[in-house]
Amino acid sequence: MVVFHRVRVVLLLLFVCGSLRDALSFYLPGLAPVSFCEEDANEKNSDVPDCKSSIELFVNRLDSVESVLPYEYTAFDFCADEAEKRPSENLGQVLFGERIEPSPYKFSFNKNLECKTVCVKSYKTDKSDDKAKLDFLKKGMLLNYQHHWIVDNMPVTWCYDVEDNQKFCNPGFPIGCYVTDTGRAKDACVVNADFNDKDTFYIFNHVDITIFYHKVETEAAGARLVAAKLEPKSFKHTDPEKADCTGPPMSLGNKFTGELKIPYTYSVKFVEEKHIRWASRWDYILESMPHTNIQWFSIMNSLVIVLFLSGMVAMIMLRTLHKDIARYNQMDSVEDAQEEFGWKLVHGDVFRPPRKGMLLSVFLGSGTQIFIMTFVTLFFACLGFLSPANRGALMTCAVVLWVLLGTPAGYVAARYYKSFGGEKWKTNVLLTAFLCPGVVFADFFVMNLILWGEGSSAAMPFGTLVAILALWFCISVPLTFIGAYFGFKKSGIEHPVRTNQIPRQIPEQSFYTKPLPGIVMGGILPFGCIFIQLFFILNSIWSHQMYYMFGFLFLVFIILVITCSEATILLCYFHLCAEDYHWQWRSFLTSGFTAVYFLVYAIHYFFSKLQISGLASTILYFGYTMIMALIFFLFTGTIGFFACFWFVTKIYSVVKVD
Repeated sequence: MVVFHRVRVVLLLLFVCGSLRDALSFYLPGLAPVSFCEEDANEKNSDVPDCKSSIELFVNRLDSVESVLPYEYTAFDFCADEAEKRPSENLGQVLFGERIEPSPYKFSFNKNLECKTVCVKSYKTDKSDDKAKLDFLKKGMLLNYQHHWIVDNMPVTWCYDVEDNQKFCNPGFPIGCYVTDTGRAKDACVVNADFNDKDTFYIFNHVDITIFYHKVETEAAGARLVAAKLEPKSFKHTDPEKADCTGPPMSLGNKFTGELKIPYTYSVKFVEEKHIRWASRWDYILESMPHTNIQWFSIMNSLVIVLFLSGMVAMIMLRTLHKDIARYNQMDSVEDAQEEFGWKLVHGDVFRPPRKGMLLSVFLGSGTQIFIMTFVTLFFACLGFLSPANRGALMTCAVVLWVLLGTPAGYVAARYYKSFGGEKWKTNVLLTAFLCPGVVFADFFVMNLILWGEGSSAAMPFGTLVAILALWFCISVPLTFIGAYFGFKKSGIEHPVRTNQIPRQIPEQSFYTKPLPGIVMGGILPFGCIFIQLFFILNSIWSHQMYYMFGFLFLVFIILVITCSEATILLCYFHLCAEDYHWQWRSFLTSGFTAVYFLVYAIHYFFSKLQISGLASTILYFGYTMIMALIFFLFTGTIGFFACFWFVTKIYSVVKVD
């Protein structure tokens, strides 16, 4: 019954998350549509005061799959609009290196434009400043840096055909491409046969923008934009000062010297789309990402593991353990009691305080903080509040929750430290507030110094760094102290059995019941539940792909919690039967070892999937990966400890001890 109940709960969660995602279509929680009208219609139509005629195009930072370093739009010396004020960014956007700026690409609703000039950039290679700008532009094309443009809070996509006649819509497009000195066309240079000169860069200095709109049933509401697509092109133009969008591609030899003029132009076309609704306008981007079938395979794979573990735990709980308890409770005579064996034999030592109890309690406090933060963030994401349309919301929500959850961290750390017999409560509360957050911040600060040195947009401004420190010291730390105060004030956790004065000697253990093999084996099954989902998460972070399947992720989170708990309980039972009562650290490390497998997988992903080059990018990748591995270690380890603590308390509370 335990197995079927758990499976039923998991399937119900899957159904709810999937239903919510379809019903809300990203937009129900808090994002309102914007109506657009033609300029003349807007003047005549007083019924629609909020109907806009001008459409703003914003530009975001540029990134590359070959480098971890994103750069601001202006870093490549593109045409800029310095008159307009840049929109404010939330904390999540700043942490992810997003830098949204207004662009000089101006157009009005339903007014087509043909080959309109934005600006002309001139470079002279004999000037050091111009040469540096040109070299940086070449570096951007060599590393396949991508533009990210935004119209009406929606990415402007570049759609092209891939294998099996499928169409892939990329929410970015390259600034240019490079043909090697051997004549091999790299990256986007394969799209045009005219890109054939050896050791030459080709700049995409023209874009054909197509805006798709949907007219609302009520005429007064105007029209709503449902898609924005573009096609990057390269034109040298007959006369750079009077662009005509003709001629050969805009090429730049790798060893070019002299004067170069690059005219930037664009065309705009409006198309009415009757079949796409505003609420489902992201679907064409998401549907081009063939992930759903693999996600279902991942869920089924995880469910099989959960079924297997649930069956094992149910067998232990309902058969073996039940028989053990019944047999132990029937032992009335002294002779029987002297013949105790198995896990009851260590009842006088099972709640003996562990070594390094201070550190374990601190880890448990931080792990509880991370667990609640992850659960609440994923729950809101599953409801649609933290969708890709709401930029930076996911990271902002996670950081704010972490800051506000200092109280549970302090309370749990203090409560368990007190139950371990600890008396240095000041040290405990200080370590809870500063140890794990301090390690993460130190790593993050070193990474930020590298980003500062490289001039990347991902480098956090000094003011934001001070703001994060203020959140930590002025909100999180005091809340941790408050939690610790209540934790120490409350009486210690009462154990169901007394602890003996003299520790019992642990017998010689077989290879499989020794600590290290059990810890190494314990992390395999939890990692098996998440490794497919992990691939998509790493793709989202490092390959700049959109991640939107939070319903799947929330379900995998629940499955991971169940798997970590059951795997730890199983191994804990086997070790107690082998008369080894040191279960506290072992239960934490058994689940926590999943983070080691995560780290190994991240290293494999770096060498097999990514094309990252350069020392700075490599250091940044592994620096940020270490932060993720530490957070994952605390998260999974805490789950394992609490599951094992519940299990040990439960089994010893139902046994009569003389």
